[in-house]
Amino acid sequence: MSHHQAITVLGGGSFGTIIANIAAENGHQVRLWMRDAQQAEEVEKSRVNNRYMPDYPLLANVEACSDIGYAVADSHLIFMAVPSKAFRQVLRQIKPCIQPEAQIVSTTKGIESDSFKLMSQIMCEELPDHPIGVLSGPNLAKEVARRQLTATVIASNNPQVRAAVQRVLRRDYFRIYANNDMYGVELGGALKNIYAIATGMAAALGMGENTRSMLMTRSLAEMSRFAVCLGANPLTFIGLAGVGDLAVTCMSPLSRNYRVGHALGKGGSLGQIVEELGEVAEGVGTLQIVKHWATELGVYMPLVDGLYEVVFNQRPVQQVVQALMGGEQSSDVEFVLPRGN
Repeated sequence: MSHHQAITVLGGGSFGTIIANIAAENGHQVRLWMRDAQQAEEVEKSRVNNRYMPDYPLLANVEACSDIGYAVADSHLIFMAVPSKAFRQVLRQIKPCIQPEAQIVSTTKGIESDSFKLMSQIMCEELPDHPIGVLSGPNLAKEVARRQLTATVIASNNPQVRAAVQRVLRRDYFRIYANNDMYGVELGGALKNIYAIATGMAAALGMGENTRSMLMTRSLAEMSRFAVCLGANPLTFIGLAGVGDLAVTCMSPLSRNYRVGHALGKGGSLGQIVEELGEVAEGVGTLQIVKHWATELGVYMPLVDGLYEVVFNQRPVQQVVQALMGGEQSSDVEFVLPRGN
């Protein structure tokens, strides 16, 4: 197999566009698939994805297309950059046309709503014979586009997948760390959206840096407590996919999740906010799923419970915040206390 191989990116949003261009910078032939034929044609002609990344010229070896069979036909490495709700359907579309040894890597941060499944679980169900991985971390697309130093994590049980992604995407401004805890890395990416809502809410209530720092630390403890119940490694959460992604999301007032929280903190209702933002933030759906899951598994998640009350049961923010400040367990970070003490 030659060093430069055919790569496919499915999904023409901001992150998909960037992944495609980075692989192209490394000399690979990349097919960037978009569902919308007109959008694909425009991108192919103008060499820019105007809708998502207007100031980011694409290299000549990125080919935008809308024929999914053509997009994956010769590819040995396929990145899934489609929203969580379209994820399973796109996997079903490519199943008949992919190479038997093709590796599939998800960059989607979310949970499938009706099944409560992570993207890696969906990949295992739909493409059981293919090696898979997940890519996640503190990667604000606009900053990667400006080549500001960014690091991300490729998680897979398969060393070939980890090595392939590192080879295809590694740049001096884009560092790629390997991990074998797929669930932990994915849960970090999905759960942090919930806590970004909480941070936005706290900011709207005029809480200071101390409060934000407390919130982020408690969020991290809660995320890892939940993930460990599902079989993840708690140490993943002190890495890029955990604390790294949580920090960037909670400190970025531009994120949709943060803005939803901010609007809630100012007394808005979810309906109004969705109307104003034009779309619901990923964290709102994730909150509903995680609340359900935590209840079922009996995991103590006070922030999730409180946030759920505000978002879905219209409980006054002040009231919920007071309850949160009142009830807290005494140990700081659960996973450093020896078991059974």
